[in-house]
Amino acid sequence: MKNVLIVVTNHATLGETDQANGTYSPEITHVISVLNEASINYDIASIEGGKAPLYGTDVEGDDVNLRILNSESFSNRINSTLPVSQVDIEKYAAIFYPGGFGLLSDLADNAEFARLAASLYEKGGVLAAVCHGPAGLLPITLSNGESLLASKQVTGFTREEEIDFGTIDHIPYLLEEKLARSARQYSKMQPWSEHVIEDGRVITGQNPASAHGVGKALVKQLKQ
Repeated sequence: MKNVLIVVTNHATLGETDQANGTYSPEITHVISVLNEASINYDIASIEGGKAPLYGTDVEGDDVNLRILNSESFSNRINSTLPVSQVDIEKYAAIFYPGGFGLLSDLADNAEFARLAASLYEKGGVLAAVCHGPAGLLPITLSNGESLLASKQVTGFTREEEIDFGTIDHIPYLLEEKLARSARQYSKMQPWSEHVIEDGRVITGQNPASAHGVGKALVKQLKQ
């Protein structure tokens, strides 16, 4: 059985502001919907464990988001996430980082999850992320001392999308710039259009519209 570890933020605000934040709900629920359809099990973990903050739970017209949010299975997991100290990475074939601004403030420089992700990747596992989720890939260093991203083409939330979303002045840093400086190549499409990149066993999506595609790409690799 190939299990997926979903890694979420404990940071509940947008940067240093008091605006409620955390993980952007549709980016986790749409991927979970795809995992459920493929009968792939998942666990949710965070640095501290416990209840993880979500926002975007009231997006209009998103039936998938509402269905997953209202499921007992998801509620139990998101309200009692595994702390990183209790994660047995040997149980998982993939790690998925959903987006949300909170992750920029904790997972983007967390050494413990970075070590787990490097271990999983070097044993043939898959790493996937969407929107701001690729920030979770930034601290991953492989056993040869090289950054995971140094040889990878990736995408992630763009400067234009930050401007459109009204967050450009409140984020801790611009993810596009961090990825462009860290990865072999950073790629983006028109704002808010679906864009998913698979570079070997690293899968990234640009924005919320890319979450379903990231989920499909992840399932495809796990089924191979």
